Amino acid sequence: MLDTDVITCSVARDARALYALLWRPESFAHWASGLGGALARDDRGWTAQGPEGPVRITFTPHNAFGVMDHRVDLGGGRVACVPLRIVPNQAGSTVMLTLFRQPGTSPARFAADAAWVRRDLASLKAFAEGALAP
Repeated sequence: MLDTDVITCSVARDARALYALLWRPESFAHWASGLGGALARDDRGWTAQGPEGPVRITFTPHNAFGVMDHRVDLGGGRVACVPLRIVPNQAGSTVMLTLFRQPGTSPARFAADAAWVRRDLASLKAFAEGALAP
């Protein structure tokens, strides 16, 4: 089994409204810097420029459960699964992303990846709460 780090942030926005804002892949460009801000659709799905080169991304379809999972095909048979959830938390929401430590990833690199996710979730929070709204 892979090591995991479940990273959360609280967002002062109703869970259904937050999901409606964020579930479309196009919205990831507003907060997910790991996709390089270059998320594009082609005839086979979604692509982006990842930290290590081009990647192909498959997103969970729209659903009633706040699930925004995605799979990132890194090439060479490597696929990273990224479970992402929005759950109601009273009048707001908790966003949870599970980061898996990929085989061959050093503890220092895993910690750096977790820090990157925390920055991205802080951007998600700012975007969702209006500070970065277009």
